[in-house]
Amino acid sequence: MPIPTEPVGSLPRPRKLQEIIAAYDAGMASRDDLLEAQERAAADSVQLMEATGQILITDGEQRRSSFATYPIIDTLGGKGLAENFNPKGQFFAIFDDGHHRQLPEITAGPLKYRTYAWQEFDKSLKLLKRDDVGMKVAVIAPSMLYLLYPLKGEIPNYPKASFIDDLIDECERDIRGCFNSGAKRVSIDFTEGRLAAKRDPRNPWTGANLLQTFVDLNNLVLNRFRAGERKNIGIHTCPGGDCDSVHSADVDYHE
Repeated sequence: MPIPTEPVGSLPRPRKLQEIIAAYDAGMASRDDLLEAQERAAADSVQLMEATGQILITDGEQRRSSFATYPIIDTLGGKGLAENFNPKGQFFAIFDDGHHRQLPEITAGPLKYRTYAWQEFDKSLKLLKRDDVGMKVAVIAPSMLYLLYPLKGEIPNYPKASFIDDLIDECERDIRGCFNSGAKRVSIDFTEGRLAAKRDPRNPWTGANLLQTFVDLNNLVLNRFRAGERKNIGIHTCPGGDCDSVHSADVDYHE
C-alpha cells in the first residue's frame, strides 16, 4: 500500500547558485546576478520535479537565504538585514558535528517581513509546464521567529507581547498570500519543534521548556484560518540536516 508523501520545500542548491551567493556576499556579484541564478535554479527544480510525476511540487526554495531566515535577510551572509536587527542573536541550532546556525536579534519594533513566501512563489508558479501539477510552499513557523527576540528581558518600548502580536500577523499574512497566489498547500516549517526538547547546555533556549510555547504560537496562527482552510496547511518537523549533520536526532520524537 503506497504511503502518501509530498516534499516539504527545500532542495539542494546547484553549485553555480552557491558560487553566486558567495560572490554576492563578497561584493563581487550584483543583486541582478543573484536573482538570475536563483531563477535558473528554481526553474531546474520545478522542471525536474514535474518530470517525476509528483502532483505537488516546490521550487526547492532556491530563492531563499534559508528556510528560517527568508523573511528578514537575502543570504545567510546577512545581506539586506534591517536596521532594527543585530546580526548576532541566538543560535538556532548547534549541530552534532559542532557547527552552528545563528539567527539575528531584533533590537526595536516593529517586526516586519522583508520578503514574504508568496512573493517568491509568484515567480515560480510561472515556471510550471504541466496543467495537472500543483505547487505548494513552505513558510517559517512563528515559533522559529520567536527566537529573534531575546530569551531574557524585554526590548525598551517593544515588549514581548507586542512582538508576538506582530509575529502572528506577519505569519498569517505570509500564509494567506501563498493561497491567494495559487498555492495548493502550505507547510509550516516547525523544524525547531524537536530541537526544543534537546536541552543542549551550549544553546540556552533548548533548555527553557519552550515546546508548549511554540505549539501555542503556531496554534494562534492556525486559529485564524477556518477548518476548510486548515485542511491544506501542514506542519513539518524533523531532526535537522545541515552539512551532513543533524541537530536533534537523539531526541525521542514521542516527546
